Amino acid sequence: MRISELSSETGVPVATIKFYLREKLLHDGVRTAATQAQYDQTHVARLRLIRALLGPGGLSVAAAHQVIRAIEEPPESFHELLGIAATAVAGPSLEDAVRALDEAGFQLPDGALDVYRNHMQQIAQFEIDNLPTDSAAAAVRYVVLGTVLIEPLILALRRLAEAEASARRFG
Repeated sequence: MRISELSSETGVPVATIKFYLREKLLHDGVRTAATQAQYDQTHVARLRLIRALLGPGGLSVAAAHQVIRAIEEPPESFHELLGIAATAVAGPSLEDAVRALDEAGFQLPDGALDVYRNHMQQIAQFEIDNLPTDSAAAAVRYVVLGTVLIEPLILALRRLAEAEASARRFG
């Protein structure tokens, strides 16, 4: 497909696609003339990943480069690969979060961190058990999009559960 067709299929403006090509976020198409190239479904998939990284993922172009480099030149182990992907989309650290609680004077109930950790370990195990291992690109996509899109889902489910618990306790 031509760049205009790639744009139509993905909803990404041609100028933006050209920017991604210049920045080497998107791999080159197959040249058919001095100013023309053909693109395929790998370009469609990469554009969707780039848009997720830079859009909801909130990554900088430099951080997106790290993720894409890990896809193109994956490290030896999936553990290392997933670490690269997770680091690129990481939010505040546990230390930062606990410090913020302390600075706000918010006291967690005794055992709260243990309860949260145990539930998060169950979620993490489920996610890792379902991680695709057929390709580095699929694994990175799963981790990055899973982090960016699933974390808000987890928070929304927490709020729903709190509403249900409140209704049971307070009527």
